[in-house]
Amino acid sequence: MYPDARNVYAEAQRKMDFVWLVTTSPRGFAATSKVLRQTESIVVLPGLHPEVAVQKAPELELLLHQMADTVAIGEVGLYGSARYRQHFDLQTKIFSAVIKRSQSLGGRVLSIHSRAAAKEVLDTLEQFPAFGTAVLHWFTDSAPLLRRASNMGCWFSVGPAMLTSANGRKLAAMMPMSRVVSESDGPFAKSSGNPIMPWEASNVAEQLSLIWCLPVEAVNAELLKNGKTLRSRLTRKTVDGK
Repeated sequence: MYPDARNVYAEAQRKMDFVWLVTTSPRGFAATSKVLRQTESIVVLPGLHPEVAVQKAPELELLLHQMADTVAIGEVGLYGSARYRQHFDLQTKIFSAVIKRSQSLGGRVLSIHSRAAAKEVLDTLEQFPAFGTAVLHWFTDSAPLLRRASNMGCWFSVGPAMLTSANGRKLAAMMPMSRVVSESDGPFAKSSGNPIMPWEASNVAEQLSLIWCLPVEAVNAELLKNGKTLRSRLTRKTVDGK
C-alpha cells in the first residue's frame, strides 16, 4: 500500500472513472476495506499473492469466504521462478482452490500473476472452464503461451513499467487490443524511482501507440472501451454451493 494511502485514494477518486484496488492477503483485504471503503468508482479486492503463499496459506479459507461477497479477485496466481519454486505445490493448491471457488460462485473477474508459470496457470483455468474472466497481470512468459492465453479468452493488464523492457513491448504487440486494460501496479512499480500513481496508468497509451502503430487518441479510446467492457462483467453472482 502507498505510504499516504488515504490521500492517494482521495486523489484517485477525483481523477479516475474506475479503480481496482487489489490486496495481497485476506487479512490485508479486511484491514484495507475498513480504511479505504468501496465506492462507485473504487472496488477493493481480496487476494492471496503467490509471493506470500507460505506465510498466508492459513488464510485461504478466509479468502474463499470473502469471495462470495465481491465481484472480482486479486491478487492471485503462481510464481514459478527459482526463488518461489520450492513452494510451488502450495501455490498451486491455493490457486486451484480459488479458481474452483470462483466457478462455484458463478464466475468472477480475477487479476492473475503468472511469472514463469503461465502454462500452469492456463492449465488450472482449463480445469474450471466456468471460472469467469482472467486478467493476466504483467504477462512475461513466451509468445506461444501468450497465444494460448489469448485463444482461451484471457485479458491482459499492461502498465508503464512493463513496457520499459523489449520483451514487454514484444508481448504487448501480440496481445488482442480489445482485451488489454491499463494498470499502474503501484506502489510496487516505479518510474524514476517513484511509485507509479493509479492515475498514471493512462500513460501506457503513449507507449502502446508506438507498439500498435495507432494514434494516441485511438489507443486511449480503445483502453477506455475495454475498461468499460470489463467493468460490465463485475456483476454480483448468486452463490452456488459453499
